[in-house]
Amino acid sequence: MKYILSLDQGTTSSRSIVFDRESSIKCYSQKEYKQIFPKSGWVEHDPLEIWESQIETAVEALRSGQLTAAEIAAIGITNQRETAIVWDKNTGDPIYNAIVWQDRRTARFCDEIRRDHAQSIKEKTGLEVDAYFSASKINWLLENVDGARKKAENGEILFGTVDSWLVWKLTSGEKYITDVSNASRTMLFNINSLKWDEELLELFKIPRKILPDVRTSSEVYGEVTAVKELNGIKIAGIAGDQQAALFGQLCTEPGLSKNTYGTGCFLLQNIGTEPILSKNRMLTTIAWQIGDRCEYALEGSVFIGGAVVQWLRDSLGIIENSGDVEKLANSVKDNGGVYFVPAFAGLGAPHWDQNARGMIIGLTRGTGKAHIARAAVESIAFQVADLLDAMQRDSGVELKELRVDGGASRNENLLQFQADILGISVARSAVTETTALGAAYLAGLAVGFWKNREDLTKNSSSDRKFRPKMPTEQRKMLRETWRRAIERALDWET
Repeated sequence: MKYILSLDQGTTSSRSIVFDRESSIKCYSQKEYKQIFPKSGWVEHDPLEIWESQIETAVEALRSGQLTAAEIAAIGITNQRETAIVWDKNTGDPIYNAIVWQDRRTARFCDEIRRDHAQSIKEKTGLEVDAYFSASKINWLLENVDGARKKAENGEILFGTVDSWLVWKLTSGEKYITDVSNASRTMLFNINSLKWDEELLELFKIPRKILPDVRTSSEVYGEVTAVKELNGIKIAGIAGDQQAALFGQLCTEPGLSKNTYGTGCFLLQNIGTEPILSKNRMLTTIAWQIGDRCEYALEGSVFIGGAVVQWLRDSLGIIENSGDVEKLANSVKDNGGVYFVPAFAGLGAPHWDQNARGMIIGLTRGTGKAHIARAAVESIAFQVADLLDAMQRDSGVELKELRVDGGASRNENLLQFQADILGISVARSAVTETTALGAAYLAGLAVGFWKNREDLTKNSSSDRKFRPKMPTEQRKMLRETWRRAIERALDWET
């Protein structure tokens, strides 16, 4: 058995990647699937399409690498987090589409919960009360799908984040589980006791019997029985996508941090084995559990990161392809005084303002599309810098280097500006697929494919380091102007 297969189920596509012992990619397959927008602010996926696209890529990856199931030591699963799926226990059919983490339909309900319960929920879960997390989505499904409430009380339906759905399907319904990292994103899981919290279940009116068993992030859960080409392979690692990326970047010591530049941006810092409750509106989340050792992370989320480039392409039409943004942005020497706050879906940490809205400010007669493109790219780095400031105030760790990955990390000018605006080095991973790699590491450790964490560090390397070049005074001026722009975008949608 020479390889590990990672199933990387993301927000816009499903991917399957096969890694060898040196952490190199042997073969790869990816398939996009449909995004469903029934109403403004609503985002859904078809759970069956998630399943079918994931399995199609897994089979295709093995086929393209001319591999058989016998050559795969284990499967690791990583997934879009918070997205809620509820399905019939007997038929296996979803009762409704998956409600995606980006969905805002329960924002008003969360506002009501927040008024009286914000502090107690934060103390139990490490999370801010927000429609982002699973709890309010499950409540909505039980209240709005015909017969769902009664079926839930009778134990006839099951809830799962995407990992639970995939494992249940892969094992022909035999294994109904999740891991601690995904459970900690539901707003129903007590990160201190590592158990579902009965008071939160009562608050959100969710029966305990519809929730999966919670397991560690690295153990043999079962084996595939539902897909001929994969049957017999052990399923041995599970982690939410951002926690998997933290592990894939080998941020396994307190203080080590990574940022993933994807549709959104997700900054995580390992804080060790004791949870730190943020005083700066960051999230405390479970990073992973291996054996009896549970480790935690501080997390900050930027809702619109790389998606701002898609907006320039699809809505504004000033670029034809996402890759064109770097050349356009670099055609001007600076942003020309233009600042772009991409609060299309509100603002995440450290603001947590559901009513913030997008804004481009500082326009003059001399402003051109290149200035707007540059301001859009810079907005990604500014938002990450705000997260890191808040995180450092919470942890007391003064970071000297930020490890980065994700699609937008290919934009070298973005990474140079990120280093400049932070005043620290930014190290880009040599392996761009760190989310899938983290899931592979967790699965590989469980089956002895890799012996220990030290075994993994032999494969670790950065592709390039970006060091700050900007004068301190210029950095301060840019960040102060960004802060003023943010203030104008807050609480717009009253």
